Amino acid sequence: MQAVILAGGLGTRLGEETSVRPKPMVEIGGMPIIWHIMKIYSAAGVNDFIVCLGYKGYMIKEYFANYFLHTADVTIDLKNNNIEVHQNRSEPWRITLVDTGADAQTGGRLKAVANHIAKDQPFCFTYGDGVADIDIAELIAFHRNHGKSATITAVAPPGRFGAIEFDGEFVRSFREKPAGDGGLINGGFFVVDRSVIDLIDGPDTIWEQKPLEHLAATGELVAYRHDGFWHPMDTLRDKLYLENLWEQGAPWKSW
Repeated sequence: MQAVILAGGLGTRLGEETSVRPKPMVEIGGMPIIWHIMKIYSAAGVNDFIVCLGYKGYMIKEYFANYFLHTADVTIDLKNNNIEVHQNRSEPWRITLVDTGADAQTGGRLKAVANHIAKDQPFCFTYGDGVADIDIAELIAFHRNHGKSATITAVAPPGRFGAIEFDGEFVRSFREKPAGDGGLINGGFFVVDRSVIDLIDGPDTIWEQKPLEHLAATGELVAYRHDGFWHPMDTLRDKLYLENLWEQGAPWKSW
């Protein structure tokens, strides 16, 4: 099975980092967040990736083209024009990197890589800026079992502020940073049939609008509820939070 990763947005809310690199290349624990996402899929045996590039996409190409230089010790022999790699970290990945346009929307990027997606099976689809302790194998099995066109992962948004309950002017209860208000949101980590690409008109189509709305209205969109860890990396605060979790053992690490 293949996994498509959206990696072309500007990431303006993380401007401290994305002014010099694309958001998927922002590092958590010394490795780009796109690497963490790919490891989550790889743990379930999904090793064929299609990465939709846009803003500063050449940096993602350079990273994977020189993966051993970034992750291993090397001896460079300039006289003989030779590089010897020591204790290299090898991944069983096949990565197709596609320039999908600087200004394309999420749906437009997906449509732009349609020729690289296998025609005879569903595929995974996610964003390049969020991690979770999700069981991808279970998600894929869930999609195959219900027989509909698309599966969306529903998650509880992380709490950011303390919640106060009042009785007049008196505080009745206080909960520090509750995890959302009970509502669920789109956590990415889709599994979809290839036919959903036909719902995308062109580069300006936003995946989360017309295509998903149509799938929901026609009963072809099923939610997979993930009650475990999930967190996006939208801001510098998110990056620092994920860095701290990584140092403590990273709840999304399943490899």
